[in-house]
Amino acid sequence: MSELHKFIFEGLPVRGALVRLTDSWQEILQRRAGNAQTGAYPQPLRVTLGEMAAAAVLMQSNIKFDGALILQVMGDGPVKLAVVEVQPDLAFRATATVEGVVADDASLGAMLNAQGQARCAITLDPKTRFPGQQPYQGVVPLQDDAGQTLPDFAAVLQQYMLRSEQLQTTLVLAADDQVAAGLLIQRLPVQGAGNLEGQAGASDAEAMDEHYNRIATLASSLKREELLTLDAETVLRRLFWEETLARFEPLAGDSGPRFACSCSRERVGKMILGLGREDAEQLLQERLKIDVACEFCGKHYHFDAVDAAQIFTEASRLASGGTQAH
Repeated sequence: MSELHKFIFEGLPVRGALVRLTDSWQEILQRRAGNAQTGAYPQPLRVTLGEMAAAAVLMQSNIKFDGALILQVMGDGPVKLAVVEVQPDLAFRATATVEGVVADDASLGAMLNAQGQARCAITLDPKTRFPGQQPYQGVVPLQDDAGQTLPDFAAVLQQYMLRSEQLQTTLVLAADDQVAAGLLIQRLPVQGAGNLEGQAGASDAEAMDEHYNRIATLASSLKREELLTLDAETVLRRLFWEETLARFEPLAGDSGPRFACSCSRERVGKMILGLGREDAEQLLQERLKIDVACEFCGKHYHFDAVDAAQIFTEASRLASGGTQAH
């Protein structure tokens, strides 16, 4: 079962979280592999998308935000887009668009950053928006200051957190076809002496830096194979056995990370409405029906001429001040 473990280091402005996506991650891969039109993702992309899924769950779990966190990379290589969306209750979904051949040993740069134009974006999309309110979005390149493509997705996000949020962050990510996992360690600002009252050197910024650097070094020693194969208890005990951790109740099952898709016939109907009546009618003349498959879960939605007519008629009724039929 997929699970999330959160903890803090007592007396220090450092927090952490460990996620292991198992059944939920496997379901995403199985749905993609079972799609006759697309087939399975290439192996290097499965690794990157799994790391993105683990990272997005970790990030969503660390913010108090009533809306979706959307983590995506847009590339100019054979992988054009990879997206993970996580809801406040940790329900998540993921997809990617491939328009070329991905080599079995393709690096992150080869998949996404062929001409140096790839970007990583994090979007916070509130459930309820005020008039004129737009989702918040931060964007960073997949390259470092020297113009070199970063080696992996963990390095991309660490750069994002430092540049966009000014938060020192250490991430260890790994994924295969069975597990997508991640460990996050993050330095928090000291907001008043009361948070660290009674700790020797608590007001000393250099001492706090030393504590964070020590914990970050321990976290970075975690190997990919260990993250994929060891349970959370073993990982935390091996890494931080000399530290004092305050653990929170693990989140699993209905309260933990799990696959869920928010697609619906109503949402697809709004997309058809966005096409406009003329374009929708032209599609129906060519194909007799409009067939839309959700890119996240693979579910198919079918609309014939009668369905399309109802969509536009209802929209016209609402626009003219009519009430919706029940």
